[in-house]
Amino acid sequence: MSHPSIVNLTTETFATEVEQASVPVLIDFWSEHCGPCKMLSPVLDEVAAEIGDSAKITKVDVMANRDLAIKFGIRAVPTLIFLKDGEVRETKTGIMMKDAIIEKLKSFA
Repeated sequence: MSHPSIVNLTTETFATEVEQASVPVLIDFWSEHCGPCKMLSPVLDEVAAEIGDSAKITKVDVMANRDLAIKFGIRAVPTLIFLKDGEVRETKTGIMMKDAIIEKLKSFA
């Protein structure tokens, strides 16, 4: 079970949760059948607990939301996309460590 502040995005919620966010946003593009995605999930829970309201952690299940995966050109999971003011600032494929994620989010604040 993920941290209560982590938002599961859909096409319908994307504009409100990401494009209109007043804080940096991290989108985790993941799949249920992806081992590294399962390893990253508890790391993101820790990030969400530590950063509080200073950034928003979101997730997109690429199988359930293919349109969002296509929009962002996702070719592998996990892919982490960092946004600020609705604009992509950085993209990372693979696992990142907690401290690196927090540092990256703070750099966009």
